Amino acid sequence: MTTPASLITALITPFTSDDQIDYPALDRLTDKLLAEGTEGFVIGGTTGESPTLTEEERMALYRHFAAYVAGRCPMIANVGTNNTAESVALAKTVSQIEGVTGLLAVTPYYNKPDQAGMIAHFTAIANASQVPLMLYNIPGRSTVFLTNDSVLFLANHPNINAVKQVTSIDDLAELVDQAPADFAIYTGEDSQTLAAKAIGCAGTISVASHLYSREMRGLYQALDEGNIELAGRYQRYLTPRMNVLFSHPSPSPVKAILADQGLIENQVRLPLLPLNSAQMLEIKAVLGHQGVVA
Repeated sequence: MTTPASLITALITPFTSDDQIDYPALDRLTDKLLAEGTEGFVIGGTTGESPTLTEEERMALYRHFAAYVAGRCPMIANVGTNNTAESVALAKTVSQIEGVTGLLAVTPYYNKPDQAGMIAHFTAIANASQVPLMLYNIPGRSTVFLTNDSVLFLANHPNINAVKQVTSIDDLAELVDQAPADFAIYTGEDSQTLAAKAIGCAGTISVASHLYSREMRGLYQALDEGNIELAGRYQRYLTPRMNVLFSHPSPSPVKAILADQGLIENQVRLPLLPLNSAQMLEIKAVLGHQGVVA
């Protein structure tokens, strides 16, 4: 990842009313996001409801998406599970798909391995892959925390090139300060977009970009131009909108809004549920009444 994308969308997986992957909707959404400023995608991640995808669906999704994107942007495919052997097997297979430019693997959830176990887990996946691996450190979901020292140790692996870090700005700052220059550090917390970029992170791996790619791109442009006041206005505009998209289990809120815009069907898979009418009104009230960027 010599020139990392700044704005990467952690893409939803659209479903039809009969619970099949909606490929036409996926293609339309992909084109829309690229036109609005998204520079790359994570496909089949948690936002893509990966725990509910069958192995057959996952592979079909990755092959379709790689062919559709056709090299227009980076495509990072999720292979992370809490079973190292399964993740290794996925890494071998998925990294051979033409068009897959990177893999993502999360810290092993539920098992609660120690630091040595997590280092061994990620090392095995990276060794099996033909493309670079991005670490995904999200203790709020996985219940285990890959320490900064462990991230920095793994950053020296020749086939581990990035981390999606969902912890504190302090952690991000330490990683930016100490990681190799060619190791890309991303926040996975939308509301950290401005702060993370300002301290030297590569960018954001975002859910809110499904709806606000233009505004997030505007924020980055303002920051690049040294217009801190405008960048701050963008972040103040975005923060309540970003936060409300996580006020119910994700990706139900963003899917509900995309469905309201006519882009997808409002379908998620159990154990998630679509938003009910009251929840939808709550979300739309925040999205529609938080001011504008001028």
